[in-house]
Amino acid sequence: MRTGGQVLADQLKIHEVDTAFCVPGESYLALIDALHDASNEIKVISCRQEGGATNMAEAYGKVTGKPGIAMVTRAPGACNGSIGVHTAMQDSTPMVILIGQVARDQEYREAFQEVDYRQFYGALCKWVGQIERAERIPEMVSKAFHLAMSGRPGPVALALPEDMLRELTDVEDADRYKIARPGVDPADIEVMQAMIEAAERPIVIVGGGGWTETACADITDFAMANGLPVAASFRCQDIVDNNRDCYIGELGTSVSAALAGRVKEADLLLVVGARLGEMTTTGYSLVEVPRSKQKLIHIYPDPDELGRVYQPDLPIAAAVDRFAAAAKVAPPVATDFRSAWAATARQDYLANLDEGTSFPGEVDMVQVMKEIQERVGDEAIVASDAGNFSGWAQRFFRYSKFPSQIAPTSGAMGYCVPAAIAARLTNPNRPVIGFVGDGGFMMSGQEFATAAHYGIDPILIVVNNNMYGTIRMHQERDYPDRTIATGLTNPDFVKWAESFGAFGALVERTEEFLPAFDAALSAGRISLIEIRLDPEVITTRTTLSAIRDAGRARRDS
Repeated sequence: MRTGGQVLADQLKIHEVDTAFCVPGESYLALIDALHDASNEIKVISCRQEGGATNMAEAYGKVTGKPGIAMVTRAPGACNGSIGVHTAMQDSTPMVILIGQVARDQEYREAFQEVDYRQFYGALCKWVGQIERAERIPEMVSKAFHLAMSGRPGPVALALPEDMLRELTDVEDADRYKIARPGVDPADIEVMQAMIEAAERPIVIVGGGGWTETACADITDFAMANGLPVAASFRCQDIVDNNRDCYIGELGTSVSAALAGRVKEADLLLVVGARLGEMTTTGYSLVEVPRSKQKLIHIYPDPDELGRVYQPDLPIAAAVDRFAAAAKVAPPVATDFRSAWAATARQDYLANLDEGTSFPGEVDMVQVMKEIQERVGDEAIVASDAGNFSGWAQRFFRYSKFPSQIAPTSGAMGYCVPAAIAARLTNPNRPVIGFVGDGGFMMSGQEFATAAHYGIDPILIVVNNNMYGTIRMHQERDYPDRTIATGLTNPDFVKWAESFGAFGALVERTEEFLPAFDAALSAGRISLIEIRLDPEVITTRTTLSAIRDAGRARRDS
């Protein structure tokens, strides 16, 4: 006989869980106790806030391709943790969140910290279940893992009544989950190749979840063999090695005018794994809804997505790895007649890297990015928060290995610090660099304590301009000279780091960065580099004053 908590811990081992992120709570103490006996197989990382735990679990899912596991207690934990679940949903990241629930005999009375998780998480998760009897734990956990990984990956929630976890049962374990991924009809490949051969200005757009190192290599080989330029959807730049001649840039907040124009000019879009969401399409302006001017081939693992927003000329319901493998071995089509199209697109990308813009202040962020690239570019995993500062890593960093970019396409601030911690925990032999703004850091900086406690040592670069910079930019653009609610008063970030026994350094001039970065690389403990950036340096392309002046002109016209 085993308790429900012991059965659940055993299922996690069967499904090859090696790490779980949590904030402990009395509602699932029986599970925590059972995990004590599994500590050689499952690391339990206790976080400082549930949003940190779910963001760590989401980042774990991104870098491993396996479901990230988060454990939270009752309604406060579920509410705090919902931010990471939302990111997992929008970013197509597999996750299983285990939520402590009130005892079964207290349900529906609004007992202490009670909430109906089916209603609460229904719009954020692929499935929300509650395990009513301990004997059903293997079945329900198996279902959760299968659903999190199947089709379009995403989050699944399981509520755990606390008395159920203490219940004794004699039940057989389930087998490890096995995922059936949809394949590709050879006839669709033939039609696709004919459409590619007929196109004069084709572009491939890659993105979404479910990618592997092999799938990334396969789709790159396919693009190179067929002379196809490849753009990455928002924050998916690591799918194709940015140093390969086929790569032409990112479609997102840092998109260049040249690439945006090229997408509009294209006569064929081959979209693999990306949903073609708002950020990738620049507010649905580059690709019109519902019928694009470009012919559209859309490959996606969930058939419900195909035709939901855009009406493709050729929809293919297939897992990205299955499609990439099939595309790689398809006979290549003639490419000579459009070689200039692909070559020019590549030159546009390279020009965007070198395009010089003079900015005020003492820190040249372009030079900072070059120095990071020179030191760790081939091996680094770069975690980014949401905010304008992330444009430097999106525009100027070259991603060459999968996975190497983890960032929330959901646009959630507070992601970077926990994500960088999870990435470093999972990849101890690769440097992990986190880019975060001062506002985002203060949303989840408490997880610095988690890293210090467990000896996890990413390098966090805090770009500090003493404001919510992205919102200030929009404020000055739409409501110039009416600044409110976007200014910030921050702590001394270096002293913050040092108070945890970490390495900290302040950078106020460009020449100070490289020595600080080298010291962080060799510190052997979590490190924080604060870069004091002039508030005028609001994006990689313009200044705050220029945006304000343009807003004034529109207002006064």
